[in-house]
Amino acid sequence: MTMSRRHIMIAGAALLGSALSLPAQAQNWPERPINLIVPFAAGGGTDAFARPFANFFESKIGQRIVIDNRAGAGGTVGASAAAKAAPDGYTFFVGAAHHAIAPSLYPKLDYSIETDFEPVGILSVVPQIIVVHPTKVKAKTMAEFIAEAQSSRMNYGSAGLGTTHHLAGELFNMLAKTNITHVPYRGAGPALGDLVTGQIEVMFDGLGSSAERIKAGQLRAIAVADRRRTALLPDVPTAIEAGVKDYEVSTWYAIFAPKGTPQPVIERMRTIMRDIFKDPAVKDTWARNGSAIPDMWGEEMRKFVRAEVIRWDKVVKDAKVKLE
Repeated sequence: MTMSRRHIMIAGAALLGSALSLPAQAQNWPERPINLIVPFAAGGGTDAFARPFANFFESKIGQRIVIDNRAGAGGTVGASAAAKAAPDGYTFFVGAAHHAIAPSLYPKLDYSIETDFEPVGILSVVPQIIVVHPTKVKAKTMAEFIAEAQSSRMNYGSAGLGTTHHLAGELFNMLAKTNITHVPYRGAGPALGDLVTGQIEVMFDGLGSSAERIKAGQLRAIAVADRRRTALLPDVPTAIEAGVKDYEVSTWYAIFAPKGTPQPVIERMRTIMRDIFKDPAVKDTWARNGSAIPDMWGEEMRKFVRAEVIRWDKVVKDAKVKLE
């Protein structure tokens, strides 16, 4: 059965009308609250950026972002839910460095961070920092720290198996030829608490959560795992300048949309994010949490995530990391 010329014209007009309406929809978007899936428990590192972002979004746009914390399985429970959400522009997802690690640790994932999402933009990038208990560890420089770690038993805490804290330690062991023992905790907070009280000696922590404790003398910083020194602790060298070549680790957070979300809506979200990032109050909030204002969007972000997946897959395999 063939379509008549009239039917073809009607169908074509409908498609054209639908296509032309998308930019108009984007201009009016959002017309109702947006669901932002945060795949970790409330109060964690992700919330330090997701909640302020939601508040600034609401103040500028006049529409709410509802934080939907869906914790479990290293962030994969929330990621799976986000991948299956309707791509209507009213569900977004805060992906993190954990999601670049997950494919190597969870071989039966029912989603792909690379193909089931549209990359919107990087929300923040927080360098890791090597911190030690100030009396349990004598070392003050990287060379002294490596020598001490090679000659005595040390334990490092992490937020759990397969987290960036954990793999940052495994990568350091490989690059510095040390054998610091991993001690997993149920979250970064408990691990940091035990480091402050001297139950463990070392942590490869996020810069934002350790900076104030370093300034207060509760912890000693050995090096920042970034290519540049941080304005929060300008006297602390980078690991690279201190002698550990290629040691660069960060905890990053990014906004993703389910695959199929209309591109005009994604572009509108990017425009709003760029506007939010110009706000001095946002810059101050990000700086206090250890992050500079990022500038990575779309395809550049997609390439970054791909590189992170490849990088951490090698670390997981070389260090023989397995979930128990």
